Amino acid sequence: MKLSKNLISNINNINKLLPIKKSFDIIGRHLKFGDTKAYLVFIDGFAKDDIMLWLLENLQNLPEDKTTINDLKQWISSHIGYIEVETFTDFNSLQNSVLSGAVALILDGHSEGIIIDARTYPSRGPEEPDLEKVTRGSRDGLVETIIFNTALIRRRIRDNRLIFEMKTVGKRSKTDVSIGYITDLVDEKLLDIVNKKIDNIQVDSLIMAEKSLEELLIKKRWFNPLPQVRFTERPDVVAAHLLEGHIVIIVDTSPSVMLIPTTFFHFTQHSEDYYQNPLVGTYIRWIRFLSILVATILSPLWLMFAENPEFLPKSLQFIGPEEVGNIPLFIQFIILEIGLDMLRIASIHTPNTLSTSLGIIGGLILSQFAVDVGWFIPETILYMAIVGICTFASPSIEFSLAIRLFRLFLLLLTGLFNIYGFIIGLIVIILIIGTTKTLSSIHYTWPLFPLDCKALSHIIFRKPIIEIKRNKRD
Repeated sequence: MKLSKNLISNINNINKLLPIKKSFDIIGRHLKFGDTKAYLVFIDGFAKDDIMLWLLENLQNLPEDKTTINDLKQWISSHIGYIEVETFTDFNSLQNSVLSGAVALILDGHSEGIIIDARTYPSRGPEEPDLEKVTRGSRDGLVETIIFNTALIRRRIRDNRLIFEMKTVGKRSKTDVSIGYITDLVDEKLLDIVNKKIDNIQVDSLIMAEKSLEELLIKKRWFNPLPQVRFTERPDVVAAHLLEGHIVIIVDTSPSVMLIPTTFFHFTQHSEDYYQNPLVGTYIRWIRFLSILVATILSPLWLMFAENPEFLPKSLQFIGPEEVGNIPLFIQFIILEIGLDMLRIASIHTPNTLSTSLGIIGGLILSQFAVDVGWFIPETILYMAIVGICTFASPSIEFSLAIRLFRLFLLLLTGLFNIYGFIIGLIVIILIIGTTKTLSSIHYTWPLFPLDCKALSHIIFRKPIIEIKRNKRD
């Protein structure tokens, strides 16, 4: 519906669209600039008070001859000295802009209104993310405000080919979603796919922000726990992926940015590798590879050998337990897996001041008592502690949880079907990894399969930056 030149008619239509009288924070204000009547609509808490006070004071103190408005755009350029100002002609634009935090001003005798983007969102400071800490490097992190996040990224990439396209998703929430890419590096086909998928989303809201958007973009099979996109809260990681040709998706109200396309090996790399010298970075990366392997197969492998000691050479006979205990080894591991998850969930809900006490109770006292009363044997607790540490060596929490589910699946099959279950479980896990798809044409196991030796060498070894750049040019 279009604005009319009659101010009273416009105000009546605004009252039908916005609950100005019912909702205390949606404010409509009658104003007068000389002989021109006006009406101001905004949401309390979003508008910058100092900016609006300055603007209205200037407008209300204009001489009489300056308040007669013939050309609205010319009048705006002469008397509204604010940076972000535009005009609108329909009530849908007014509603969307006001609910997003901007200020709408309509004038009597004009079928165009004015949007003043003098909004501010409550936000915290850009602190280092808890999940992606580094010993050296920048300490800033992404926040919940989309414009702050794009600024943090542009601070690192001052390239005129860096584009942030803005879209709105959600019939009710109207959540701002930004797609970021570098025009000469991005895969145009993938960009087109992402744009079409986001444009075709029909949903009321993105309550869980980027996670809700991921589930709408990517159709996952219920039995596949592997993450198909990577999330990060570090602007330096976002910048590095943009320079590699990736697409980033930023959702307002969330400090996490979605990176696509993503392969299996993206979850084995971390900023820490590049903040150390190449040899140290390579060593850290190898330790991470080993941790992922140990976290996946150690406890099922030990269970298999414990139940089949004849497969072990004499030098490794010590691996099996001397005493099995009152509960079968298989059940011990299942109880410990569930207990470790309970401890992790409890630590999330525990206040920081009590988290140390919870760790001592869960990790030391309970495990010792469990051994004393005969629930567990020391070996099962030892191996469970090792795989628990290795699980969290992964830089991605989504990937570490997938590893945990793979291990539990392998444990169940090994406990039920012995060596055959272990082999079948490994085959199933490899098939799941091998058949997982990404949004792009890149395979999930690239560069291992299909094999790309040069790219694989960059994953296995942390190469110097100058060598990576030279290889890209070649």
